[in-house]
Amino acid sequence: MDLKQYVTIVPDFPKPGIMFKDITTIMDKGEVYKYATDQIVQYAREKEIDIVVGPEARGFIIGCPVAYALGVGFAPVRKEGKLPREVVRVEYGLEYGKDVLTMHKDAIKPGQRVLITDDLLATGGTIEATIKLVEQLGGVVAGIAFLIELTYLEGRKKLEGYDILTLMQF
Repeated sequence: MDLKQYVTIVPDFPKPGIMFKDITTIMDKGEVYKYATDQIVQYAREKEIDIVVGPEARGFIIGCPVAYALGVGFAPVRKEGKLPREVVRVEYGLEYGKDVLTMHKDAIKPGQRVLITDDLLATGGTIEATIKLVEQLGGVVAGIAFLIELTYLEGRKKLEGYDILTLMQF
């Protein structure tokens, strides 16, 4: 299935000059969303994943159905102040400023094989921070899966040494 035909390109969103890749037109077609999810599940099975991790919010959209299909847990990565129990945190750089991501301190057990999921690989900053959280807790990043990779932003460079699956490249 050619997933690209189900991605809607929205010009000038969220600001002029951006060509936003809208995945809701994948998600609202059950057979297409299932196909995309199944591709990531197959990849995850080959990696013998113990738990799936995804940053808010679109990492949840991708990761939760994958975790369900694998019969494993899902651990959310959230912005600071959003998780109710003790967390580990990582500060990371944005285009203009810094942000913080957190994960529950008991979300990952040492040695667990982790699949990190998100909708889009752009600059790689969010996933790089997510990797740091997983590894802080002793998890092993066995794979990283995205629906879309924006190759011109070269986010893959920040993730060198990790196994990456992208279902589409723009």
